[in-house]
Amino acid sequence: MKSTPLTEKHLALGAKMAEFAGYNMPISYAGIKDEHHAVRNNVGVFDVSHMGEFIVKGKEAEALLQKVTSNDVSKLEIGDAQYSCLPNKEGGIVDDLLVYRLDEDQCSEGEKAFMLVVNASNIEKDWNWIQENNDFDNKMFNISDRTGLIAVQGPNATKVLQKLTEVNLAEMKYYTFTKGKVAGLDNILISATGYTGSGGFELYVQSDQLAALWDAVFDAGKEEGIAPVGLGARDTLRLEMGYCLYGNDINDTTSPIEAGLSWITKLKKGPFNSSEFFTEQKANGVNRKLVAFTMEDRRVPRHDYIIENASEEAIGVVTSGTQSPSLEIPIGMGYVPPSHSKIGSEFYVVAGKKKLKATVVKAPFYKVAKA
Repeated sequence: MKSTPLTEKHLALGAKMAEFAGYNMPISYAGIKDEHHAVRNNVGVFDVSHMGEFIVKGKEAEALLQKVTSNDVSKLEIGDAQYSCLPNKEGGIVDDLLVYRLDEDQCSEGEKAFMLVVNASNIEKDWNWIQENNDFDNKMFNISDRTGLIAVQGPNATKVLQKLTEVNLAEMKYYTFTKGKVAGLDNILISATGYTGSGGFELYVQSDQLAALWDAVFDAGKEEGIAPVGLGARDTLRLEMGYCLYGNDINDTTSPIEAGLSWITKLKKGPFNSSEFFTEQKANGVNRKLVAFTMEDRRVPRHDYIIENASEEAIGVVTSGTQSPSLEIPIGMGYVPPSHSKIGSEFYVVAGKKKLKATVVKAPFYKVAKA
């Protein structure tokens, strides 16, 4: 089992640790509910340095990414980030990812450079898949092991981090990034992205500098009551926003059209892996759709619970579920036929001998207050 550069920090804070994607990761410190509210209402810090990072650079780097990703990479200007997925050739998803259009300071004439950020559990799989498709004039570099990453999330994230940098964080638009000095450390990639819905930044740094950056962020956030946050609250936060988790809500057998990710599936950009399959799905419809739902019962829906209709026929499956700390009710997501996907539709989640009534709602479950 691998460790991140911050493992000793987590142990010193009394974190509950567990294996996740091959890494020894903090699941919680003070408790999932408290950490969840810290991010929704204040500011929290996640160690997400288990994520994978690839650099793609060359004269045909954009062409490769247009082939292997579903979104339109040509729309990215230097300093832009983009959410996307890697379709396989059967209409499923190899992984979801972020694509960053890097500056070209170290590129030769005519070259472009990108950074791909992929899920920890799929690093090797994604690398091999992109390499298999790489019949273009470019080079790839796997920088995962030498890249550290923390996410500073919540309404007070800007206030805390602004103490550590001269970069004007308040002016950064959502899904953009820049490079600058943070806490005296040079060349930090500051990304205005996140997986919580509560705003904030992700900071990419060399692995050997991550511990120093972690300490500086916590020193800067003492007055605000900054909190360390584990993967348990990361999951409840993303689920309240209706964000997909690879391996649960999307995988090699689910299409982005079924998963409600048509908005990152740009069919007009030209051919890409499974683009003909997705075009047919958009034209003729799909057999199942990923929906968000709430429960009448207090019992939490769990991954792989069967979904039935009123006639007790199996019609789908739960992909994610939790007790929402913000709403204090059980929430979930799952795949059902289009006939049961409209807002207000009802079905039953089978939990052992119990059949629990559920109602389809519009995601996100929780609306984050805007400043």
